[in-house]
Amino acid sequence: MGHTDMSDYSTNIVSVGDLDSVCSRQEEMSSLLETAAEQMMVHKDFEAVFDTCERGLESLSNMEQEECRCGEMKAGFCILGIQALAELNQWHDVLSWVVQQYEHQEKIPPKIMQMCILLYSKVGEPALMQEAARRWLHCASNSTMTGFGTVAELYLLLVLIPLGHRDEARELIVGEVGRGAFTEDQRKTALDVVEEKEQETAEPTPKTTLSPDSQTTGHVVSTLGAVIHKLEAVLKCFYRKLLLTSSGSFSLQKVFLAAVLLYLLFLRFDPALPSSFIWISKLLQLLKTMWSTMFAPYYQALMHSKEL
Repeated sequence: MGHTDMSDYSTNIVSVGDLDSVCSRQEEMSSLLETAAEQMMVHKDFEAVFDTCERGLESLSNMEQEECRCGEMKAGFCILGIQALAELNQWHDVLSWVVQQYEHQEKIPPKIMQMCILLYSKVGEPALMQEAARRWLHCASNSTMTGFGTVAELYLLLVLIPLGHRDEARELIVGEVGRGAFTEDQRKTALDVVEEKEQETAEPTPKTTLSPDSQTTGHVVSTLGAVIHKLEAVLKCFYRKLLLTSSGSFSLQKVFLAAVLLYLLFLRFDPALPSSFIWISKLLQLLKTMWSTMFAPYYQALMHSKEL
């Protein structure tokens, strides 16, 4: 009987030691992630950012089977690594690098897939994401993930429609992917967009009806409408994630990741352009909401204590 108790006691000691080791490595990875974010935003040393992300991902590969927040940290390193490659004008390596980290295209997290679609669309090479996004969307295990609908929408608007793949776009909307990603009203709106684009291709607008400035303005307004709506959804989802911490207090790591995403949004367009005013207004409104949600309880408690 005494021998059994001692064995159990030894087992508990080993378990506690293993737990301490896991926690220590998690703290190390969090520190490395914050270092990469600082290199990105403060020093703008993009080669150092990528090297730090590579080291972090290599270390995480040895922790995959442990009970820890590896997935979240891995996504953070990938987000920073993607931006570093883009800044170094090595965007063509982004997809292959991401697939290397996750081994299979279908295993890429939704937010990373969204970022890749946006990047390749921005550089004018949406076709490079077509096969990867198609396979990702048709993977059954991805259909229940948060962000599945956003990937489907970006794939439709930034890949299929610009490439002129109208039939595949319709099939996506009315098929299994569309039924899982969109509501009935959204599917109807998406079909209307496809029809509108097809009519524009078949019946080009006469040159005399609109001036070049009018055409440019119309394109900017229609594009901003869709992008701003998407931006609202992404940011609202992100600031809700910031609040979901196990300890009840917000994590410095999450704040760094928030700052990185805001860096991507603010510094990748020219604020001097009139078309940027709507972006800035919407971002400011959403940031105020994020700030109030995160810090208002602490501020109110502080003011209440001062009054007492």
